Amino acid sequence: MAERDRDGAMGLPRDDGRERPVRRATGEGRAIRVLLVDDHQVVRRGLRTFLEVQEDIEVVGEAADGAEGIAAAEELRPDVVLMDVKMPGMDGIEALRKLRELDNPARVLVVTSFTEQRTVVPALRAGAAGYVYKDIDPDALAGAIRSVHAGHVLLQPEVAGALLAQEENNGGQGRGTSLTDREREVLGLIADGRSNREIARALVLSEKTVKTHVSNILMKLDLADRTQAALWAVRHGIGA
Repeated sequence: MAERDRDGAMGLPRDDGRERPVRRATGEGRAIRVLLVDDHQVVRRGLRTFLEVQEDIEVVGEAADGAEGIAAAEELRPDVVLMDVKMPGMDGIEALRKLRELDNPARVLVVTSFTEQRTVVPALRAGAAGYVYKDIDPDALAGAIRSVHAGHVLLQPEVAGALLAQEENNGGQGRGTSLTDREREVLGLIADGRSNREIARALVLSEKTVKTHVSNILMKLDLADRTQAALWAVRHGIGA
C-alpha cells in the first residue's frame, strides 16, 4: 500500500536509515502484525517508534481515521489494531462495528484518552478486545498487544467497573440458570482471561468445541462478546 505524503497514514514508513530489529516469530510462526489507527500523527509516530523495537511485533501500517482504518485492516490483515475512539469522520466505535460486520479477524485494542462510561461501554459492546489509556506504560502496552493477540480480554479496572455497572443496570439475574455445567466451566475460564486454545487444553476439548460452547454462552446470556461474558461471570461469582 502506498504511503501518503500528507501525514504518513495508510502505509509503511520511509526508510529513515534506522536499524530495524530482527523479528522473532511468535508461537504462530511470525511476529504480531499491528495496525495503528489514530488521527494524530505524533501519536502514531510515538507508537511506531516504540513498537518497532519489539522483536515479536511488526507495525504493518497506519490510518488517520476509522474509514482509512477499515480499508487498511481489510488490505493488510493485521493481527491487532490499535484504535483511537474520537477521530474525525468515522470514529473508532463505528469502525469497530464495521470491522465486525466484515468479519475481519483482527483483535482491536482501543488506546484512548477518554475515560467516560458513555465512551467505554459502546466501544466494548462494538467488539473491542481491550481498552487502555494513552498514558499506559510502553512495556505494558506491548504486553497488552500480546495479550489480546493471544485471545485474552484486557480491561483496566475502572473500565471493568463501568461495564459491570452497565450490566447490573440492564439486569442480568437469572440468565445463568440456563447454562450447562460444561458451559459454566468454560465461562469461568473466560473470566480467568483464558483464550479458546487455553480453555481447550484445560478441559481436554477441541478448540472447535470450545468455540461452540462460547457461542452458546453468549446466546443464553444475551451478550455480544466474550468481554461481556467475562464481566458477567465475575459479577455473578463465576471464575475470577
